[in-house]
Amino acid sequence: MYIRNEDTICAPATVPGTGAISVIRVSGPDALAVADKVVTTRRGRISDAPGYTIRFGTVYSAPKGNASGPGDAIDEVLVSVFRAPHSYTGEDSVEISCHASSYIVSAVLDMLLVAGARAAEPGEFTQRAFLNGKMDLAQAEAVADVIASQNADAHRVAFRQMKGGFSSELRSMRSELLEIVSLMELELDFSEEEVEFADRSRLDSLLAEIIAHVGRLVDSFRLGNAIKNGVPVTIAGATNTGKSTLLNALLGEDRAIVSDIHGTTRDTIEEMLNIDGVLFRFIDTAGLRETSEVVEQIGIGRTFRKISEASVVIGMVDLTRDFESSCETVREIVKNVDLDIQNLVFLLNKTDILGINKNVNILNFIVSFVESKDIKVNVFDKTEISPQIVGAVRNSVSILPISAKTGSGIPALRSLLAASQRDLLADSDTTLVTNQRHVQALAEARTSLLRVREGLAAGLPTDLAAQDIREAIYHIGSIVGEISTDEVLGNIFANFCIGK
Repeated sequence: MYIRNEDTICAPATVPGTGAISVIRVSGPDALAVADKVVTTRRGRISDAPGYTIRFGTVYSAPKGNASGPGDAIDEVLVSVFRAPHSYTGEDSVEISCHASSYIVSAVLDMLLVAGARAAEPGEFTQRAFLNGKMDLAQAEAVADVIASQNADAHRVAFRQMKGGFSSELRSMRSELLEIVSLMELELDFSEEEVEFADRSRLDSLLAEIIAHVGRLVDSFRLGNAIKNGVPVTIAGATNTGKSTLLNALLGEDRAIVSDIHGTTRDTIEEMLNIDGVLFRFIDTAGLRETSEVVEQIGIGRTFRKISEASVVIGMVDLTRDFESSCETVREIVKNVDLDIQNLVFLLNKTDILGINKNVNILNFIVSFVESKDIKVNVFDKTEISPQIVGAVRNSVSILPISAKTGSGIPALRSLLAASQRDLLADSDTTLVTNQRHVQALAEARTSLLRVREGLAAGLPTDLAAQDIREAIYHIGSIVGEISTDEVLGNIFANFCIGK
């Protein structure tokens, strides 16, 4: 993306044809003059209007042939005027509100282009807001997250970041590190006098605080990413235990292929579902079994990866299977789940064929096997689960009998899943990291700071320690845009929608 702030740009800010009104944005040094060439108003020129005012006008087509005066009326519009620097972009801007006809929007855009504007690139309005100091880079990225938010929690996190909550934390840390590194570099100018300007005990204390703060932000990414992209729920188990049937039952549609043939699912299938206001991302996986088939082996490898990445793991156990193979599936799943950060739910499936009372062996095995690892077990009835079980399902294993085919127990499973996440996603002022670029920069900053701390304890020279601190400052600054390149900006804003 080329940075051309001297241009006047235009783009639709709404999708034509989806409502009564469409809004077309124009921003740049000639925005008001360009609008004057397209919209005819009764109360003087748009370029003479003060900011924060709205003018009523008419858009006319170009005159036909040699005719004088305006052509045919295309639409009656409202023009909102924003004067620099009091606009979204920090430039002179107008927003033309017209009827949401695709023809009208296209005609107005064509006329704006003829009048001297050019079509905006993806995210160019927000990019200009960043370049003109209206927001920092983290806030600019949060704009896209606000637009894409699909639930209240995702909106809350993104809106707080857009308003600068995350940025203020980063600036505070960066300011403290800059103060320390400045004192350390001052020492280098007086190296012969062996003067110490940076108090080492204060430095060690500050490093400990910032490392802990950065570590908390890095660790928050798992939850932040779940809120933004949906809580990842991996459905795992042996072949033909009902994983695909469960996915279809949860979604209420035939999304995954269901077959009696073992190994039907070779790759992962992902679908989103909102349960009681919490967005979940369900992942159906390849069945776990010994196989020599290369493609299926790849799918099973992906299953284990998805188990490690999930916030919730659903282990499917077929009540009609032989006891030993079911036990092996349980062992394999438990071995790959970290209950410090993940929830595990075992579903005893196919109760429509064999009731749990006729196969209590597998239930007893799961309970005894899990409890032998000092992990709490909750056995729930399939009829109803109270919303008061939130504390009970955290850092524990839950067991629920169901029939994915008939739907028995599915409402209880929904309640269990929602309850397992409700307290994690509760309203909070705690900052959550939701952006992959941000978490990578924070992880690199933490590595640099840990290197400083270890180096100072080992007697590292001041100039080398100062360099590591400057690396941390660089990584933190890259998040808010204190340090950025055209390539980074291009990659970020290219993912925005046109008109934002």
